[in-house]
Amino acid sequence: MPQSGLAGSRIRERRLVAKVRQADLAERVGISASYLNLIEHNRRRIGGKLLNDIAKALGVEASLLSEGAEATLLANLREAAADAQAVAPEVARSDEFAGRFPGFAALIAEQHRRLRSLEHTAATLTDRLTHDPHLATSVHEMLSMVTAIRSTAGILADTKELEPEWRNRFHRNLNEDSQRLAEGAEQLVAYLDDAGDARAGMTLPLEEVEAMLQAHAFQFDALGEASLEALQTFVANQPHLTTEAARDMALTVVRQLRADARALPIEMMARVLQDGPVAPERIAGDTGAPLSAVLRRLAAVSDSLLAQPFGLVMCDAAGTLMLRKPVEGFAVPRFSGACPKWPLFQALSRPMQPLRQRLTMTGREARDYDCYAVSEPIGQMQVNLAPLYHSYMLIIPIDVADDSGAPVGSSCRVCPLDQCDGRREPSLLAARA
Repeated sequence: MPQSGLAGSRIRERRLVAKVRQADLAERVGISASYLNLIEHNRRRIGGKLLNDIAKALGVEASLLSEGAEATLLANLREAAADAQAVAPEVARSDEFAGRFPGFAALIAEQHRRLRSLEHTAATLTDRLTHDPHLATSVHEMLSMVTAIRSTAGILADTKELEPEWRNRFHRNLNEDSQRLAEGAEQLVAYLDDAGDARAGMTLPLEEVEAMLQAHAFQFDALGEASLEALQTFVANQPHLTTEAARDMALTVVRQLRADARALPIEMMARVLQDGPVAPERIAGDTGAPLSAVLRRLAAVSDSLLAQPFGLVMCDAAGTLMLRKPVEGFAVPRFSGACPKWPLFQALSRPMQPLRQRLTMTGREARDYDCYAVSEPIGQMQVNLAPLYHSYMLIIPIDVADDSGAPVGSSCRVCPLDQCDGRREPSLLAARA
């Protein structure tokens, strides 16, 4: 049975840990010290009885000497080496290093994992602190209350003579503003406590809606011909929706996805997806459904009908993200503006024109995606009133990259591209790009 070519390094490491001289170990197993020296320097392969004898003499399992380091540990070491910028580690000798110093190898891998986690948390917090509308509103309200309290206190301090009625009124205002400030501060602290965890629970209506959609895999075919009242009851009973705003948003989305399911039943989608590669424009032509409905429907049924799930992003005419179905590797920001180079936004300037573009999402684990986008008007057309548009983008992961994708990021704050005409603000990762 062939053994790893680095078994000798592990034998030497175990011998040194056990404080056994090379000559003594060679004598115990019945070989010469020079031959053992060749084994320990990986110049002679070893297996069978000799390997078992050496393992027995060192008091360890033979598998610990013959088998290489865990594949996950080696992969993590190579990933840490790939991320290194200022040094050039010997990647080709990762197996040897892990075999001789498994503890240090595990430490390096763990610290690299923790560094990536901290970077992700920092990016999330920066994104939230910079762009979170709830946080901005809370801070504005607190500053307004502080200004009111300071103004009232200044009047009371600077005015020597005040009628009792006015003094009582100022005291009452000061007390009420102080209470509101204390309550606002408590709420803000609680909100920031949740924000400190990148995996924190939902805090915004859109996030609550997305959590509900994820729980149902974006499919609401079972609702069938349910009345509006039944849909409202269904939405009201969803545990992820804790606010009236979230329930209103969810009802709108569920009605749209249910309408898509009626226009493109699951049986029809299964049939058209058997005809070859996914081609949204062909499906729209064969079924007569609007391309936007096809994009939404493909994102919903991909989890069950296709080998890998597709992602979906929707925005309004202002470019504000309104709906997100995530897909692995394609990061979509939670609060800040997304990358302006996405065809999602290009479609807004070319209404009703289907767009297709291959994108490469930049980062440590760059991956290619085929993205289909289209913008279509919403609501009823009215005379002398310009229509409003919603834009949709379907995200299809590509397994084999061909270097033809246009490099894009998720948002400027976490995009490593150093030269980009669309950049709005400096990147946190600029130093690592």
